[in-house]
Amino acid sequence: MSDRNQLRLAAALDVLSIFIFVLIGRKNHDEGGSVIAGAAKVAAPFLVALVAGWFVARAWRSPLAVPTGVIIWLMTIVGGLVLRKLAFDGGTAVPFVIVASAFNLATLVGWRCVAEWRVSKSRPQP
Repeated sequence: MSDRNQLRLAAALDVLSIFIFVLIGRKNHDEGGSVIAGAAKVAAPFLVALVAGWFVARAWRSPLAVPTGVIIWLMTIVGGLVLRKLAFDGGTAVPFVIVASAFNLATLVGWRCVAEWRVSKSRPQP
């Protein structure tokens, strides 16, 4: 896979991870209204923090690497929760923080673990 394709795949999977988290949460809490507008409002602080995480991690250098994912995850959670509380008037109850942290760890870092494993399996063994 070319570097450009790796970058596109990583960005798409990261954004998809955030939207899956948001859509599951909205469904579990029976939130009404527009699905698109509601999801965008909840996802916005986490997407902003995700972009910041990409810059801090310099993700374009190794977008599929697990350490890149860890930095992105930390930035997304910390930045997303702070933005949600201060700029988006959203709640940051302890159960939400725990679920958000665990789910996004499993997705933002998890898919990178699978990617690294697949790459290592495809390399010829000495």
